[in-house]
Amino acid sequence: MVEIEHVLKQLDLEDKVSLLAGQDFWSLPAIERVGLRSLVMSDGPIGVRGTGWAPDDPSIALPSPTALAAAWDPELAETAGRLLGQESRRKGVHVLLGPTVNLQRTPLGGRHFECYSEDPLLSGEIAVGFVRGVQAHGVGTTTKHLVGNDFETDRMEVDVRIDERTLREIYLAPFERVVEAGGWGVMSAYNGVNGSPMASNGRLQDEILKGEWGFDGVVVSDWRAARSTVGAALGGLDIAMPQLENPWGAALVSAVRSGEVPEEVIDDKVRRVLRLARRVGAFGDLPEIPDTLDGDRVAHEVATRSFVLARNENYTLPLEAAGLTRVAVIGALAMDARVLGGGSAQVSPPHAISPLEGLARALSGVDVEYAIGADPRPFLPALHSPTRVIIDDHTFTVDPAAVRWIGSLPGGLDKDEVEGLRLVTTYTPDEGGEHTFAVSGFGTFKLSINGEIRYEGTLHPAGTGRADLLLSPREQRVCVELTAGEPVEIILEQTIARGAAHSVATTLGHRPPAPDEDGMIEEAAALARESDVAVVVVGTTEQVESEGFDRTSLALPGRQDELVSRVAAANPRTIVVVNAGSPVLMPWSSSVAAVLLTWFPGQEGGAALADVLLGVTEPGGRLPTTWPRAEADCPVFEIKPKDGVVAYDEGVFVGYRGWLRSGKTPLYAFGHGLGYTSWHYEEMAVNATEAVVTLTNTGARSGREIVQVYVSALDDPSRPVRWLAGFANVEAHPGETVTVRISLPPRTFQVWNEGWQTIPGAYTVAAAHALDDLRLEATLTIS
Repeated sequence: MVEIEHVLKQLDLEDKVSLLAGQDFWSLPAIERVGLRSLVMSDGPIGVRGTGWAPDDPSIALPSPTALAAAWDPELAETAGRLLGQESRRKGVHVLLGPTVNLQRTPLGGRHFECYSEDPLLSGEIAVGFVRGVQAHGVGTTTKHLVGNDFETDRMEVDVRIDERTLREIYLAPFERVVEAGGWGVMSAYNGVNGSPMASNGRLQDEILKGEWGFDGVVVSDWRAARSTVGAALGGLDIAMPQLENPWGAALVSAVRSGEVPEEVIDDKVRRVLRLARRVGAFGDLPEIPDTLDGDRVAHEVATRSFVLARNENYTLPLEAAGLTRVAVIGALAMDARVLGGGSAQVSPPHAISPLEGLARALSGVDVEYAIGADPRPFLPALHSPTRVIIDDHTFTVDPAAVRWIGSLPGGLDKDEVEGLRLVTTYTPDEGGEHTFAVSGFGTFKLSINGEIRYEGTLHPAGTGRADLLLSPREQRVCVELTAGEPVEIILEQTIARGAAHSVATTLGHRPPAPDEDGMIEEAAALARESDVAVVVVGTTEQVESEGFDRTSLALPGRQDELVSRVAAANPRTIVVVNAGSPVLMPWSSSVAAVLLTWFPGQEGGAALADVLLGVTEPGGRLPTTWPRAEADCPVFEIKPKDGVVAYDEGVFVGYRGWLRSGKTPLYAFGHGLGYTSWHYEEMAVNATEAVVTLTNTGARSGREIVQVYVSALDDPSRPVRWLAGFANVEAHPGETVTVRISLPPRTFQVWNEGWQTIPGAYTVAAAHALDDLRLEATLTIS
């Protein structure tokens, strides 16, 4: 094993400082004379992107982190982590930038799909499972974003004010849990906390994280979050990323030589980087770990286990395939499923199964018909046609017609040599009439159809940064008359400024002839009326729910609410599938037969949906966050910095804790979720360290239950009415009785008051199916 102190003695100051800053967008430099290879990092909460976004090297796309948390199963999270560790090794990645354990403080948070939950215990336990899985492959993780990065508005500059008790009990808790479990990295957030930018926040990064918690890993900045040479060096940051606008390098060397930064501070950072390098095999080959996990299978299992059956009137689900002759599948997202969220969570999957495709495959003997109904997408979806992408002498094929990358280029091409790309396809329309094509992305484009130039121009507003353009591209549409069955050649050319090819987002969009908005809804209602059952898929779009901005409303975009109401009026057996990463309003919920929440379900989403709807498997999810009836009911809602500050004045009353204090009833409570069987909770025994719960499957099918244990402090208004203390998954056959032991950690009975203090007195311990569905209660006295 490499001796870290021996290596450290061989490095001069310039060597040491070089290891603390990115040499490019994704990596740290190698120092060959000491045997150290370059450390490579990658985005990867749901799939390992690698050093680019190259569509010619696809990445397994798992369901969103919120979906993973909805399974309430750390072992499943560990399986997901093992798959991504396996993928990281395949792509030459040493450090995965995740998991995200920021809490879902307000449902408006644009990036909440990338977070786990509104509860610190649930978030921490799922994160621990994920981290263990990834690191089992010798791949590092960076738990992010420390801390208070719970919204996107002004995230680069805003200062979050959080009192010490709330910090400790709520926002720091999942980070502390991962550190306790052996996580190798933490990512520092963009925002400030209590007056100090996180990248320079010595109180949180040095005193608490490294000192009090004993964290021996690395603290890496979010990309371009480090803006101070001396402040970041003295504030606990270890690695500043990326190379672009990096405040370290020569400036940090000068600060050390001038005495502003002691060299022993640099040595501590380098020790941490070298320790990470040893852990991930950058000093030599890691032991070979066989690729034993099938990505499609894991993605499918996580999806089915995450789906939350929120409503199921008159046992509409599961459907009996034998009794179906015609099924209506409705909604733009039924055909163009949103399988993952926008921003850092995006990858290029090898395939993505839509709800329409999944149901059509599963119901091969049934007439499955589609109607768009309502289209909330502000941009046209990518053309579904095998499309050659030509970049210099490198060619590969994509379907649909979209390419995107950031960092390394496809085929290992040099960004300084690439000056453009072409998308080439032959499209044969099924129907004649006016087809709409679109160019979306950023840069200069030329669109030709059958040799005729249809658009030529630049989609790059002056003064707009490339990061903003990646998250918010522009679009130009053209209309073309086509004849059914007659193929047309389509060429989309993009000119790229020399040296700017490190980030590209280009889509050739398409929409076939269709009725107007009123006509589409009428068409969908008519199809539903003539069908045995109607499956309506609704959800958010990338322009509504993504990294980079917060939502302005919880309402579904476009006319999707109207669509659901019209279809439900036409067919009482209407099942609504909600394809969104976090809560949306559902004013029609009481008028439909079933509501299934599928989050962003990953590449196998459509196949998993078919299995759940048809009863091949049970929907296994429970809500990791509260879903409101109305925006005004939310205990914390608006995100409006005042003079650059967001104050977390609600204190510890976040998420369901705030709902319980307000006395308002949500549409679906934290922990809610139905299955295809029923459970009777028989008995519970409790002591200061665990709850032992016995329950019986009283239904006709085998099933899974998530036993949730909540604790209440009697007559203590300073504490929440009830809080999650532990949980466990159980499985049982019909009539089978099972017993589960659920640990109650010491923190269950503690509060922060200049240190952790156990509060003596009487507590109520409840075993529950959900926060609002308590099944057994017992009283426990803590002395």
